[in-house]
Amino acid sequence: MASEFHHKLHSSPIFFAILAVVVILVGTVVTMFVPMLTNQMHPKLENLKPYTALQLAGRDVYQRDGCHYCHTQTVRPLKTEVMRYGEYSKAGEFAYDHPFLWGSKRTGPDLARIGGKYPDAWHYLHFDNPQALFAKSNMPKYGWLKNNMLDPEEIEAHMKALDFPYSSDEINGLNGKTEMDALVAYMQVIGTAVTAKAVAKAVPTAVEEKNPLAGKPEAIAEGKALFAANCAVCHGADGKGGIGPSVVDNVWLYQAGDVSDATIYVIIADGTKADMEIAGRKAKGGMPSFSSSMDRNKIWSLVAYIRSLQGQ
Repeated sequence: MASEFHHKLHSSPIFFAILAVVVILVGTVVTMFVPMLTNQMHPKLENLKPYTALQLAGRDVYQRDGCHYCHTQTVRPLKTEVMRYGEYSKAGEFAYDHPFLWGSKRTGPDLARIGGKYPDAWHYLHFDNPQALFAKSNMPKYGWLKNNMLDPEEIEAHMKALDFPYSSDEINGLNGKTEMDALVAYMQVIGTAVTAKAVAKAVPTAVEEKNPLAGKPEAIAEGKALFAANCAVCHGADGKGGIGPSVVDNVWLYQAGDVSDATIYVIIADGTKADMEIAGRKAKGGMPSFSSSMDRNKIWSLVAYIRSLQGQ
């Protein structure tokens, strides 16, 4: 019987081809499709929450306007990317993304860790006029989004298609909201399922208590240029505040009283996250990290300039 089967197998190319296809299909089903139906293939991070109605509406705007053509939402597990953007992406972050918006081209920076990096006001200004924040940006203006009101009925249909169970109160909460409001809400949730501890930058936080460049004219001059290029848009050209708080008064992290040079250094280098404790004070978040774009001397120069604005 076996010899007859071998003879038929080798003498009939059509039979051999059909048998090979069957074997390949069975192997494919067993090794690929069956595992896809198991729970471990669809992980969810502990902190991951479904999108709110407004956040999901913003995600629709992001997808509709092709933001994923220029911005990725995935950080590869490479040292250079982790240092620049934050903790590398996890599969469990994207359980509610249908479809995922990882993108494939970085004409603009990666947005996988954009959530909570800047305050809402920063995003409103950025979408309205990107060049106001980054003079050389080639990102188009999206100020017109604030004139487009959300349609709760249309959004509800999208949510039902994605099996997002929102109540009528949540849908009604979209009344009076614009597409700009929705897009900003979506920006602020991207990547936040990864804890603040996991995305902390690998920067030297054990620094000198006193600035080694304090009072040096050349350091203050360099700090002034750095402030104008990186800080003025949020803290004002004179340092008296705007989107971000003033850096010339005696209030730090929303609490009266001066802090050490080292604390200012850490705030600049590490940035802030909501409820992060720094020098016994709690931050509200919205300050990005500058450790990947400024070396130690540049940060100390910036601290020297800030102190000069305070008259110190």
